[in-house]
Amino acid sequence: MVTEGPAGGREDAAQDLERELSKLFGRARSVSLSLAARVHPGLDGASYALLLHLSDIGPVRAADVVERTGLDKSTVSRQIARLEELDLVERVADPSDGRARLVQLTVTGASRLDEIRSHRRAQLRAQLGQWSTGDIREFSRLLGKLNLDL
Repeated sequence: MVTEGPAGGREDAAQDLERELSKLFGRARSVSLSLAARVHPGLDGASYALLLHLSDIGPVRAADVVERTGLDKSTVSRQIARLEELDLVERVADPSDGRARLVQLTVTGASRLDEIRSHRRAQLRAQLGQWSTGDIREFSRLLGKLNLDL
């Protein structure tokens, strides 16, 4: 444990961080719901998060999704089924094992997600327009450090 300055100063800093993270998480949920609806009106926030994850990792077995995300197998199965219903993902034969199936984005799913991500990146660039490149890099570094610790 790192200690700096008076104990009260560290406690105040931790409380400030907790408050700001709470705001950030709330806003992130709101943004995710909005983006999910833009991908498909029937898409919920949790399935949108899974769609993003699938996009980042490429074709994968459902069991590997369970392992990577820590989500319950039935939750992952339900979300994948919903994404299939919306024509955002599909199951294809695993080229390394014909008995196994991989989950991957459909052309429609990839296209819609690419469009949303491009729009979101443009918004983020505009919102951070007054930030220095150094501040953006430092914030990204610290978020990465927090993600590793969580």
